Amino acid sequence: MIDARLRPWIDPPLNSIARQLARFPVSANQITITGFITGMAAVPLIATQHELLALILIAFSRLCDGLDGALARIKGITDLGGYLDIVLDFIFYSAVVFGFALAQPQHAVYGVFLIFSFIGTGASFLAYSIFAAKRKLDTSVRGKKSFYYLGGLTEGFETIVALGLMCIFPDWFWVIALIFGMMCWITTVTRVTWAWQTL
Repeated sequence: MIDARLRPWIDPPLNSIARQLARFPVSANQITITGFITGMAAVPLIATQHELLALILIAFSRLCDGLDGALARIKGITDLGGYLDIVLDFIFYSAVVFGFALAQPQHAVYGVFLIFSFIGTGASFLAYSIFAAKRKLDTSVRGKKSFYYLGGLTEGFETIVALGLMCIFPDWFWVIALIFGMMCWITTVTRVTWAWQTL
């Protein structure tokens, strides 16, 4: 919901770090994969109830998720980079929720509900981008991207906040998952409505 509004605040420091990274033989895809591996390493920590340690890895992972795009805009945006970015993001988000389901099997149904909700947001997001490309639609509200980014109530920032809150307040995982899952369905409905009107 507020990803676009945050860009003027988060882009300058990310761009500054990316300019330094650009001096070395490191690619945006390597940053993407590093962030993904780091984020996935948080899953066993969550499953064994070391949530605060997991939060540190999640934070670093999301830093990489911002840096890869900033570096790509310097070295050149590629289709593979855009593909890896979105696919690994969705796997990572669901994996964190899966970690909480493993840690709290009594609340696993709420984790299942949230992952189910992620399917709605992901499918409505990616399907629209296919037809946006077909119609040559473009947007730069969220920065220069490999493909069309359709907004909604729950975007990247809100998802990171939700996962962070789960790590800080693990006993409230089921409540956060339930509320955020419902927010995801609001996003899905609004995206489908937008697609209905524009396509």
